[in-house]
Amino acid sequence: MKLTAEISMYPLREQYVEPIHWFIHRLDNYPNIERVTNAMATQVVGEYAEVMAMLATEMQAAHEKFGKAVFVCKFIGGQLDLSHSE
Repeated sequence: MKLTAEISMYPLREQYVEPIHWFIHRLDNYPNIERVTNAMATQVVGEYAEVMAMLATEMQAAHEKFGKAVFVCKFIGGQLDLSHSE
């Protein structure tokens, strides 16, 4: 089953841009997961278990590297077209 997720990261520090860029670029290490980022959030789509495992791994890595950060995620079962815009 496919899963589409939207993720926003809010590092609790003054220099917040570096951790966000670091997190986004780490998502590119997963060849089976498609990623699109805009000014507000990052969307990913892939197999359900792979997306959830990636998020668990990368959120933990971000917390270990940068400390406190809030992650806001939305999930929808199925594959959305990440290139769609209106």
